[in-house]
This record gives sequence, C-alpha cells and structure tokens, in this order.
Amino acid sequence: QVQVLESGGGLVQAGGSLILSCAASVRTARAYDMGWFRQVPGKEREFVATNTWSGSTTYYADSVKGRFTISRDGTKNTVYLQMNSLKPEETAVYYCAAGNGDYSVRSRLHYNYWGQGTQVTVSS
Repeated sequence: QVQVLESGGGLVQAGGSLILSCAASVRTARAYDMGWFRQVPGKEREFVATNTWSGSTTYYADSVKGRFTISRDGTKNTVYLQMNSLKPEETAVYYCAAGNGDYSVRSRLHYNYWGQGTQVTVSS
C-alpha cells in the first residue's frame, strides 16, 4: 500500500505562484508514475501533469503548459508542482496520485493511489 500526502496549497492572487509537494510513503513508489489532478465541485477530476517513474518524461495538460512545472526529487518518491501565473479559474482541490496501470498517464484510471487533496484558491 502506498500512501500519498500533498502539501502546499493555499490562497494566492491571480498571476501569483504556488508550489505543491507530494510525498509517497514507501520507497517502492520509485516504480510509480506520479501525477497531479484537480477538481472543482460538480466537475470531473482533470489531469494536470505527470512525471513518469524514471523521472525522465513529463506530461502536461495543454491549459498549464508553459506555466506549471512538475519535477521529482532524486529519491523518486516526492514530486513537486510549481504553478506560475495562476488564474482564478484554476481554483480547485489539487490531488496527487501514484500509479502504474495500463491506461494513459492522463487518465485517472492509471493511478492506484490518491492523496486527500489540497485546496488552491486563486483570487481575482
């Protein structure tokens, strides 16, 4: 069982920046892709970014390309999401996930383990 814990959410003004962190509980998390999703009430949880288990490949949603950066530390069980130029419409609960399923890394189904989420609020 892999436990995933997010931190770093909060309130920021439009155009500002935040860094989210996600730690996986076990060293075997090195074998998992780790990604970020976000969700607002009444909407589907949407893909934001992923870093593959090797740390060598990253994927982003088109809406965040050029503004968000996902990275992984050398131990490969902590992943970060640097978010710049935040927009009010990006207010959501951000979830970290770890997984190695058969589905696309952009799909929720790829991920086996999820954190509780951290709130990000962008004020206008």
